[in-house]
Amino acid sequence: MKAFEQNIRKVEPYVPGEQPQRRVIKLNTNENPYPPAPGVTKALREMDADCLRLYPDPEADVLVRELADYYHVGKDQVFVGVGSDDVLSMCFLTFFNSDKPILFPDITYSFYKVWAGLYKIPYECQKLSDDFHMVKEDYYKENGGVIFPNPNAPTALYEELDTVEDIIAHNEDVVVIVDEAYIDFAGRSALELLDKYNNLLVVQTFSKARSMAGMRIGYAIGSPLLIKYLNDAKYSFNSYTMNAASLVCGAEAVKDRAYFEDRVRAVVETREWAKVELGKLGFRFPDSGANFIFATHPDHDAKELFEALKANDIYVRYWGSERIKQYLRISIGTREEMTALFSFLNKYMNR
Repeated sequence: MKAFEQNIRKVEPYVPGEQPQRRVIKLNTNENPYPPAPGVTKALREMDADCLRLYPDPEADVLVRELADYYHVGKDQVFVGVGSDDVLSMCFLTFFNSDKPILFPDITYSFYKVWAGLYKIPYECQKLSDDFHMVKEDYYKENGGVIFPNPNAPTALYEELDTVEDIIAHNEDVVVIVDEAYIDFAGRSALELLDKYNNLLVVQTFSKARSMAGMRIGYAIGSPLLIKYLNDAKYSFNSYTMNAASLVCGAEAVKDRAYFEDRVRAVVETREWAKVELGKLGFRFPDSGANFIFATHPDHDAKELFEALKANDIYVRYWGSERIKQYLRISIGTREEMTALFSFLNKYMNR
């Protein structure tokens, strides 16, 4: 090791899903298979490129205002960032500054460990039950903060709101972050609990249900106090996090509630049909509340399936991690894409 390396911050990085630069059936990164709302396309076409010579609004007012109106909260309760990853990173930096470990599940979004390592935050992983549910009592102990996704990733399981509230209620002395990237495909949101718990922060994204992964928009909603602290950290880090196009297009996406609800319904309908088709093929999986299915097969090795699918230009996600090395995460695509997936699997399994 070189002498100067001793003072370099070393982090085990997050490994994102593959982004093939050619036409494939892409079911590996939980993107939405449908285009964004028509207003987004219109806004892009009509955008005056001359505005790009100016810095964007650091307060992101046009987007914050639309989100506040949509969720019936104050503007001072909304924080936006460059995708929910940026928002969550700011949350780790802002709220998790205790010598006590933060708590999150052992099978969950793998970026949590990366941020904890980056910011030197102690953490403890709480083991999910054998059927991949959170054990709420594991979060009753003393800690420096709690974070978990609902629905969880990669398991796709949704925890009912009473379970979520129980965890929050047992942790009112720390900040509890509920990461709801997939909530629109599931059930009730923890946003319903905001008036009751001022230590709760809910994080959501435009990357899944709103079909805007390429635009990078995420947001948090919480008490004015938590949002103030988040903005203080943001302005100390980068005042201009949101670009001009994201602000305008994000606002347009929020306005079109009918389109949003229709596309979510389409994904959910395809998901439910896909569950039946996977069951016919002998797959087993937790009941999905997300836009993906976490599936295993008793007679076929997951890695071999993953490699066979990829060789035929069908991309799904495989980790090989302890407890989940026999599982594949399959994003919900269009009906045509899912039909192609099942056609291949049927031929492969019945060779």
